[in-house]
Amino acid sequence: MTADMPTISVVVPAYNAAATIAECVRALSEQTVPRTSYEVIVVDDGSTDATAAIAARCGAAVLTQPNAGPAAARNAGVAAARGSVVLFTDADCAPAPDWMAEMLAPLADPQLAGLKGVYRTYQKGPCARFVQLEYQERYDHTARCPYVDLVDTYAAGYRREVLLASGGFDRRFRYLEDQELSFRLADAGYRMAFAPHAAVYHRHPESWRSYAQKKVRIGYWKTWVLRLHPGKARIDSHTPLSVKLQMGLAALSAPLALLSLLLAWGVWLLGVTMAAFALSAVPFLAKAWRRDRPVALLALPALYLRAWSLGLGFLLGHADRVLRRGPLEPPKKASEA
Repeated sequence: MTADMPTISVVVPAYNAAATIAECVRALSEQTVPRTSYEVIVVDDGSTDATAAIAARCGAAVLTQPNAGPAAARNAGVAAARGSVVLFTDADCAPAPDWMAEMLAPLADPQLAGLKGVYRTYQKGPCARFVQLEYQERYDHTARCPYVDLVDTYAAGYRREVLLASGGFDRRFRYLEDQELSFRLADAGYRMAFAPHAAVYHRHPESWRSYAQKKVRIGYWKTWVLRLHPGKARIDSHTPLSVKLQMGLAALSAPLALLSLLLAWGVWLLGVTMAAFALSAVPFLAKAWRRDRPVALLALPALYLRAWSLGLGFLLGHADRVLRRGPLEPPKKASEA
């Protein structure tokens, strides 16, 4: 590296992020790593607000492009990056002062291609606090894995050469493009690790409605990710098996509720199903009780809402696959329209 070339590039995709981008860039400018050793690149993805101007005023290098989604924005940032290591965060995140140092330390191991950090939050609302408990459950699961196969780009790091060699993010995905990339890299034999102290502070959903909408979106796009990586439907380093079990039980509860209106034994089956759901939630509830007791009291219905919302998203995604609509389907010919 030359003296004027940073060894680290931080890429932040941003779309209409005027309300949060200043906090993000300022947090990135206040890292414990010397400021001369890294650059911050904000890729403005066709925003219609002042995102680009605010980011530039706060000291970031700004790239602009017509709206093409976060995958395309991240690829543009990687193409422009001068560092050998590329870190990613999101425009609604504020990295902790030691985030960059915590991300870089494990990458001293030349066998590691990538790294996954964590979410934290300062929010006080019950929904946001439940979301943090939910992420912590996943981090507890991830921490048991020697290597990870799912890296979220709210706190991610990769060697730039790996990103370029792999073709980067699949721009067909408007969501969960980070999961698709990390699954692809894991399948190719690259090693990625978990950095549990590399934290960014995030604004989680504040309302249960927005939380449910986000989970529907995740479920929908997960359908398309799993189309490319069907083996990950069984197990990955991010998703506890209890989540998949709960999705199945929640889906089963709907027809059983209808059946219980017609047949007496349907009530019994519904009761058994809901009891199994509650039993599957015991480990989560126990951890929630130790970490945040007021929110733990809301956790069981919140877990049911999560399971239902993810399941609905999956259903919508599969419906689009049957109808040959979606990011991985070729456009219809004029004769088929």
